[in-house]
Amino acid sequence: MSKSNFTRRGVIKTGAVGGAALALPQYLRADGHAGFTNAPGDSEVVLGFNVPQTGPYADEGADELRAYELAVEHLNGGGDGGMLNTFSSKVLDGTGILGREVKYVTGDTQTKSDAARASARSMIEKDGAIMITGGSSSGVAVAVQALCQEAGVIFMAGLTHSNDTTGKDRKANGFRHFFNSYMTGAALAPVLAAQYGTDRKAYHLTADYNWGYTTEEAIVSSTEAMGWETVNTVKTPLTQTDFSSYIAPVLNSGADVLVLNHYGGNMVNSLTNAVQFGLREAQANGKNFEIVVPLYSRLMARGAGENVKGIFGSTNWHWSLQDEGSQAFVRSFGTKYGFPPSQAAHTTYVQTLLYADAVTRAGSFAPCAVAEALEGYEFDGLGNGKTLYRADDHQCFKDVLVVKGKENPTSEFDLLEIVEVTPVDQVMYAPDHPQMGGADASLGECNNGA
Repeated sequence: MSKSNFTRRGVIKTGAVGGAALALPQYLRADGHAGFTNAPGDSEVVLGFNVPQTGPYADEGADELRAYELAVEHLNGGGDGGMLNTFSSKVLDGTGILGREVKYVTGDTQTKSDAARASARSMIEKDGAIMITGGSSSGVAVAVQALCQEAGVIFMAGLTHSNDTTGKDRKANGFRHFFNSYMTGAALAPVLAAQYGTDRKAYHLTADYNWGYTTEEAIVSSTEAMGWETVNTVKTPLTQTDFSSYIAPVLNSGADVLVLNHYGGNMVNSLTNAVQFGLREAQANGKNFEIVVPLYSRLMARGAGENVKGIFGSTNWHWSLQDEGSQAFVRSFGTKYGFPPSQAAHTTYVQTLLYADAVTRAGSFAPCAVAEALEGYEFDGLGNGKTLYRADDHQCFKDVLVVKGKENPTSEFDLLEIVEVTPVDQVMYAPDHPQMGGADASLGECNNGA
């Protein structure tokens, strides 16, 4: 039997990993108190922050934890209040959540679904976490979301971009603020066509898990609709660190664009290898060879260094946005940590506030009451402009940013520039869109854990 380590308020503990079904101890069962799993007492409420602290997405995980700690500080009345001051909802007053002080536990997903489920299970069973949030992998998000649905707790997804999270694998107890693969394709393809033309041949390298699959599908679909041809699609292991053997065939493939459906350390390594093989200076089909990174982050840009200059991609949020909410968050985060936050930090901070706000508006921690408060909820003041938490699939809809690597950065943090803010109407889709699982996709029933 394997073990999962996690931390609660600075104390290291060890939780046992159980089987596929979640069997809650009697003291955590809903019928033990208040009609739902892990109902808090009168003085405190425990949230579970489940992030990659090791593995290829560890940089994102570290920034997520920073943001979670900042959110807890603000909810409990510390610091300058951050986005509590700009949030269109005014029910959060710095006295915790419904008068309970916010406490938290943390876990290491290791960017592995089994490890992520094990740490989430430990938080729920051992520490009484009433909400689980976090992750920087869609495979992890889908797995933990299913566990939370079974356990009867709310899952506020962290950094997960796969269509599946709120598509074919959507759950009534799960909610996502981050954008998705379809939105990236819808926002990015018109910009690529305008920059590089409509007569292009693309070669895709794709991370071999559900995020990679849905991102490849979205980019292929959206670019082919603009006139591009897809020459080849090749899957690469998530554990891969040297992509030389995958890059070498690209120059002889007839392609003139390489699309790297990679994230985190994978993208840093594959882009570095592509530059080492001379792709940025190459020509093919009488055109300059181009590289595209569909999903960008500042942390990835920092890791890839000079190699990101001029390369287009998309992002959920960027610290250079000038709206009041974004700048309030950047100010708070920068004061506490000494550097600007990433998109991973932003989405997890916002998810924590949105959960606390929903509980407060519902007047209850019961998961189904919280879900009802989030469904169809429109808000502003948290970055990205006006945002809707759609009831049909629990996906947030907001403006999407198209960015590129900055040619002349002024600092180690000034690496991406926003080239277009794509309006939300351009990235909307029907809840039963084929890329989202079609007509068979369903949230199912909300679970209070009773």
